[in-house]
Amino acid sequence: MTRAVQPLCIFLALIFLVTTVVGHVSAEGIKVGVILPLTGKLSKLGKIEQDSFLMAADEINKAGGINGKKVDLIIEDTTGNPDVGRLVIEKLISKDGVCVLGGAYSSSVAWAALPVAQHRKVPFLVNTASADKITEQGWGYIFRLNPPASEYPRALASFLTKEVHIKTVAILHENTLFGQSGSRKFARQCEKDLDLKVVIKESYERGTLDFESLLLKVKTRKPDLIYMISHVMDASFLMQQAKELNLNPKIFVGGSAGFTLPEFQGIAGDASEYVFSGTLWTASVIYPGAKDYYDKFVGKYDSPPEYHGAQAYAAMYVIADALKRATSLTPKAVRDALTETDMMTIFGPVKFVSYGKKAQQNNFPTLLGQWVNGRFEAVWPRQLATVKYVYPVPKWNER
Repeated sequence: MTRAVQPLCIFLALIFLVTTVVGHVSAEGIKVGVILPLTGKLSKLGKIEQDSFLMAADEINKAGGINGKKVDLIIEDTTGNPDVGRLVIEKLISKDGVCVLGGAYSSSVAWAALPVAQHRKVPFLVNTASADKITEQGWGYIFRLNPPASEYPRALASFLTKEVHIKTVAILHENTLFGQSGSRKFARQCEKDLDLKVVIKESYERGTLDFESLLLKVKTRKPDLIYMISHVMDASFLMQQAKELNLNPKIFVGGSAGFTLPEFQGIAGDASEYVFSGTLWTASVIYPGAKDYYDKFVGKYDSPPEYHGAQAYAAMYVIADALKRATSLTPKAVRDALTETDMMTIFGPVKFVSYGKKAQQNNFPTLLGQWVNGRFEAVWPRQLATVKYVYPVPKWNER
């Protein structure tokens, strides 16, 4: 390459970078990037979130878009793989020129991908990934809609303090980042804040089919409460096998989405009845528009959205609100607008604040739900409850 040609190539490369990183308004509209697991083990919930993002974007565009410009949603599949997550974030920023990012279901994928957004200074609104450390890094371009994993049991803690009387706890959790983080924080909360003794805390390989030896170990400790952090198949098998082994604590509690999905009730059958779970949303919760969203989703896709769909739907509206208020469509201006967010969504109130180690974290009210007569209902706190809770859980031979 000649010396004369080298400066021209460098100039053209710089022009390319500027246009791909700063050109956020295309002929089609304002580019918004979303990353979700659309194939692989997490694809079912990823698809629910994708459909909810698209539904919200369509409604926003039909209502006039963002100050007259339509939202151009670009959704990329992470496959549930952290390495793929990093790559698609780079692609959305460098090639597509998005001015804001959303999505992130898996904490492990988010943990790998978010540093890219922070380094490139493009705001990212996390709507599902819940590992505590995500909002504990002081990252100025990372925001989170949903609560961190350690706060999922907040409604449960209130319930245990005010409504029931137990002394001992068994904690079972999948050996993922989410499971490890959530179980560690709940164990600390039990012993430090709730005056409960953790008699056993055990992890298992996600996707395990046979829990007999683990549950027999739990049975020998006779805990009052069994707390489980599991995805839906593991959650279903845990409860089926707890029934088969006649394991009878006073209360079964799930600490994750595996216990709230309709598939849990479908697979576990009557073993799901009376199981409590921390949750973030139900279709009957009193937030404005929640029931309308649920009905529209079921009408369009013939399946219930669960709280992950509500997160994604709300996240799209939060992003749209920031875009409308931003002084320009640069990532910095959108980031600044997100810091000023204060709105109600179908998922609940959204305002990004700092507390403890957390920064730009939505301080969100959690719920406790229970399967009652085959329906997952909010039972605590009392002001958001849709039915009265059942406690203590009837023994298997008394049902």
